[in-house]
Amino acid sequence: MAVRDVLKMGDPRLLEPARPVEDFASIELAQLIVDMRDTMRALNGAGLAAPQIGVGLQVVIFEVASNPRYPDAERVPFTVLVNPVLTPLSEVMEEGWEGCLSVPGMRGLVPRHVALRYQGFDAAGQPLDRSVEGFHARVVQHEVDHLRGILYPMRIRDLRNFGFTDTLFPGQTLQDD
Repeated sequence: MAVRDVLKMGDPRLLEPARPVEDFASIELAQLIVDMRDTMRALNGAGLAAPQIGVGLQVVIFEVASNPRYPDAERVPFTVLVNPVLTPLSEVMEEGWEGCLSVPGMRGLVPRHVALRYQGFDAAGQPLDRSVEGFHARVVQHEVDHLRGILYPMRIRDLRNFGFTDTLFPGQTLQDD
């Protein structure tokens, strides 16, 4: 169990597509998931992708319980999602403010599908299939983008809606996602 260093935007490893997990019974996968959970929780994140800690595997985790950074967000159960496939449930998209542990101190207005289905596997290799919307859908899309080498600033439509958190939201204590 360890809190790992999070790679920052500019590190070329964040731009590489991640490889699918093939061995769900490995000690390495179990340790990776524990380290990801510890890192995400220590940094008050809503999610974390394995590439953010330098591991090029298709593993993401996410969770929103009672987080002061997201006081109005619906609860998102702790989820380990391996080898994910996302399917939008409609063409409706909505812009929302996002931050990222790999892009510290900044926020941007990012368009995302409001509803989607995600499929993949849990930590034990059991199938996972959920249809979600709202903040839950946004978090999943953000984290899965990391597996494709995409950081949220690459999705911003208008760079006037991208900047330092303390400048965009003076007086608020927002942290990175």
